[in-house]
Amino acid sequence: MFQNRRLIIATKHKKEQVIAPLLENAFGVKCFIDESFDTDTFGSFSGEIERTKDPITTAREKCLAAMEKNDCDLGVASEGSFGPHPSIFLINADDEFIIFIDKKNDIEVIAREVSPSTNFDGKTVQSETELMDFAASIGFPEHGLILRQSKEDTSELYKGIVDEECLKIQFESLQSKYGKVYVETDMRAMYNPTRMQVIQKATSKLVEQLKSKCPKCQMPGFTVAEVVSGLKCNLCGQPTRSTLSFIYSCKHCKYREEELYPHQKTTEDPMYCNFCNP
Repeated sequence: MFQNRRLIIATKHKKEQVIAPLLENAFGVKCFIDESFDTDTFGSFSGEIERTKDPITTAREKCLAAMEKNDCDLGVASEGSFGPHPSIFLINADDEFIIFIDKKNDIEVIAREVSPSTNFDGKTVQSETELMDFAASIGFPEHGLILRQSKEDTSELYKGIVDEECLKIQFESLQSKYGKVYVETDMRAMYNPTRMQVIQKATSKLVEQLKSKCPKCQMPGFTVAEVVSGLKCNLCGQPTRSTLSFIYSCKHCKYREEELYPHQKTTEDPMYCNFCNP
């Protein structure tokens, strides 16, 4: 279905370095990028352009725009968000979505990777010592930095700093004007190897979803659409909040299939039971 077809990766931040090899090896597609396609118009991490829509909608619009601009019916785009982890208290997370669109066959598949592996951070500093301590804590110079007057101000912004001498010069320039400087991690993929690894994991998930075909119509993307709780407690027999089954669904023919006990557990430990351990 995908063999030898052109596939546009909608990126200006070198994401093709981790996305293209996985897709080309798995499906025989011919990946390419359009260096003139400005993905920052859909929102930038440094705040000059605000992202106005949710990550999936943004990734979809970015992908479709790149496909249309390049007259290509096969495309991939990813979109990341950074902030508090959705389930682990007091740590930040990198939440990456990647979307695959095939206009020819009316296919859209989305994969997601939520990872606590991120150095997303920022701090107001007043001295070079504070600056260099922060830089060391986030993995500089392998990971890039951004400097600006304050967290909210984008009028004077230095991005993609990966050189110590440059970092100190730009800091001195801002510090002499404003007395303090806001330093933050540059979360663009080409300046953040940690994020690039999470994008690679999301792409691997996408590959597996595309390899999963509907038993009825054989279209790719037969993936989990619903997680059903209710695994019974092995002491009292009451349903718990643990996973009982996965519901797989095909977007094309609407065929659904239930997989019982997807975690190879037929009962749950009483410690996770609201009746035995309220």
